[in-house]
Amino acid sequence: MRAFPVRLPSGQRYWTVLDEDLQVVAVADGFLRQQRFGRDGAESTTKAYAHAIALFLRWCARSGRSWQGGVEQLGSFMTWLGHASPLVSGAEAGSPGSVVVFTGPGREPVRSPSRINGVLSAVRGMVVHAVAAGQAPARLVALLYEVADDRDLPEQARAEDGRMAWRMRARHRLHEPETPVDRASDGDIVALLAACRSARDRLIVLLMARGGLRRGELCGLRRGDVHLLVDSGALGCEVARAHLHVIRREDNPNRAWAKSRRQRVVPLDFLTVGAFDTYEFERMRVPRAATSDFVFVNLFRAPIGAPMRPDAIGELLAAASRRAGLDSPVRPHQLRHACASNVADAGCGIDVVAELLGHASVSSSQVYVHPDPGRLRAAVDMVPSPREQAGVSR
Repeated sequence: MRAFPVRLPSGQRYWTVLDEDLQVVAVADGFLRQQRFGRDGAESTTKAYAHAIALFLRWCARSGRSWQGGVEQLGSFMTWLGHASPLVSGAEAGSPGSVVVFTGPGREPVRSPSRINGVLSAVRGMVVHAVAAGQAPARLVALLYEVADDRDLPEQARAEDGRMAWRMRARHRLHEPETPVDRASDGDIVALLAACRSARDRLIVLLMARGGLRRGELCGLRRGDVHLLVDSGALGCEVARAHLHVIRREDNPNRAWAKSRRQRVVPLDFLTVGAFDTYEFERMRVPRAATSDFVFVNLFRAPIGAPMRPDAIGELLAAASRRAGLDSPVRPHQLRHACASNVADAGCGIDVVAELLGHASVSSSQVYVHPDPGRLRAAVDMVPSPREQAGVSR
């Protein structure tokens, strides 16, 4: 079993799962097509799901189970995921029906709880879709979910009237210990900006660190998406002050797509607006870049004037990190995390963080609302002492 990309005649792409005979696995393909086209998911989402489902189906085949039988033994699959290294669990390892031997519990896991939970989420989605499509018995759903209350959800995700509600909760899920957000520090961001060799690169860093853009959203920006006027009414836009629109398009030749179909507006501060102006002058000096409708284009390497690829953003940050002398390269998502953390630390609510970052659910933004240690200290220092509260002078 292996994940495989599919390109349709329309040019759209998604990922599916092939068996050992390179035939499409129907139960997986139906779910993945539904995610891509029925729910308008991103290609990258189907890629992640396809790799996860391929792992599950591979385990079923090598342990002599049908996929329905595998659903009944998800606990064993979780153990296998945690301790079967890629050399054992990969597409080229073993053969159908073979007994896979590996070092079990007692050794360091080879996959993190978050990775295992991600695989299980994809498997649950495939099973529920198969039941809904009549490809599997309904009893399988009861093996995956239990009825639970909503007390562990963020307040914004509960019912508006405050009453306790019931929901379906996954039965199989590993505890994920709370870890600090993997963000770039403010010092790292300043060092990156100083190490950038062009106005274009500085603008890229600012848009991710102060606007929270993903690299696909960044490379997919068109010039018409950026509104830097105080009043954009002449452009047919009612949003006040400088901002940009994140719009998902399927026809970008650099394969840069926004993750969500829902458009969002990202406000721009004076630093980013100034960086846009400086970059425009830099870009005007490259004749072959003048005709491109994309905001970020190749200025220093071939093909000159072509829209930048998302992969190039990571290469750009890695090179700037080396020049800045940072211990480890800053990754694009760390700049996005820095933006969200700074917005949360400034006192903004989780709904603001979710809207700014384009999260479909506020639960995705929950990680950013844990207060910064400095804010905890300041909160304690602001509380009056018992003497001050009692009005005692000494």
